[in-house]
Amino acid sequence: MKIVNKKATFDYQILERIEAGINLIGAEVKAVRLGMADLKGSFVKIIGSEAYLVNTKIFPYKYARPEGYDERRTRKLLLHKNEIIALKSRIEGSNLSLVPLSIYTTKSFIKVELGLGKGKKEYQKKESKKKKDIERDIEKEISY
Repeated sequence: MKIVNKKATFDYQILERIEAGINLIGAEVKAVRLGMADLKGSFVKIIGSEAYLVNTKIFPYKYARPEGYDERRTRKLLLHKNEIIALKSRIEGSNLSLVPLSIYTTKSFIKVELGLGKGKKEYQKKESKKKKDIERDIEKEISY
């Protein structure tokens, strides 16, 4: 199951993609495998020598106990120290952000695809939307 953050590619120009593991509890793993997660408005925060996924919503698993479960809790990302240091230096050095692009499963692991991106200006967002509309119209005319 792959859960994609479409808003991230619209709001950011992605320069580099990184794969990271994520630290989840049992019921969260089952919920993500069923596609019960939302990445809208989530971001990655580097504190000290650890990276955290903030504001990601993983809905409660249907058969798990709901007591004390927080859907938007901060979750630790599993990256090597040298990767975190490199990301931290790139983020601080320039006007870049680290955003989650997707959550997916590989074998028995759950991975998060992170994107190192630069925020788009409003006119750049309008241009990309206009380009997609033109491409859609061309495809529609070709199919007729």
